[in-house]
Amino acid sequence: MKKWTAWLLVLTMVVMAACSTEQPGTSSEQETKDGDFKIGLSISTLNNPFFVALKDGAEEEAKQLDATLTVADAQNDAAKQVSDVEDMIQKGMDLILINPTDSEAVGAAVQSANDAGIPVITVDRNAESGDVVAHVASDNVAGGKLAGEYMVELVGEGGKVIELEGIPGASATRDRGQGFNEAIDGKLDVVAKQSANFDRAQGLTVMENILQDNKDIVAVFAHNDEMALGAVQALNSAGLKDVKVIGFDATDDAVKAVEDGTMAATVAQKPTEIGKLGVEAAVNHLKGETVEENIPVDLELIK
Repeated sequence: MKKWTAWLLVLTMVVMAACSTEQPGTSSEQETKDGDFKIGLSISTLNNPFFVALKDGAEEEAKQLDATLTVADAQNDAAKQVSDVEDMIQKGMDLILINPTDSEAVGAAVQSANDAGIPVITVDRNAESGDVVAHVASDNVAGGKLAGEYMVELVGEGGKVIELEGIPGASATRDRGQGFNEAIDGKLDVVAKQSANFDRAQGLTVMENILQDNKDIVAVFAHNDEMALGAVQALNSAGLKDVKVIGFDATDDAVKAVEDGTMAATVAQKPTEIGKLGVEAAVNHLKGETVEENIPVDLELIK
């Protein structure tokens, strides 16, 4: 009987010691939920200054809000992006931010997160399927219209122009092209349009090929600055230095090109702000606060 009493005393002391290590009214799980949310960011590519700026903005805001941000680079590969999101699900992210490589293909990744009970927010480009809490982006249709209207102002009506398109399937490609073509409809003649996948080297190559049969063009609209800068290289090599080139994103290289006169304009989309607002919306949602379904970011034409 004395042995049982002794064992009971030891057990009571162990339990009391364990309880004394926690503050009253809190638990380790609660501290993680309230003070250190785990947020994933699946980004389309970090081989583009625009998305590097978006990532930097997200990381800066995560530090300010005491959230842990895990970033995965999809390298413009839709299949890799789905795999990256699946990995984030397995790691138990509280919420996943997705910047889609392909707006249609990313639906599978969004659905996987939905099935796991993990909320999703899209940034810059949307997802065509699956449920998302919010979408943070500029109005790409409006941005395309800004570019188109300024092009008409620059070259007048009736001129022949070229359109360099982004990645097929990306919402930015569709929306920027839509806005641009609505603005120039009946005013300018698009003699060629082709995808260069938002890539500078491909912009150069595609532009070189198009110029073989279209040396009488007056302007080029590229769906992003990387392709626009590639187009400038091709035009310079062909001796066509008076062709007006308009890009989209306002990357540092493009803004400098506008200042130097080698590009006519670029549509500023403020990627750092998109990243910051994405993380802010994520934390607010995880805290149980109401988040707007569409969070707009202002546009500006730099010329």
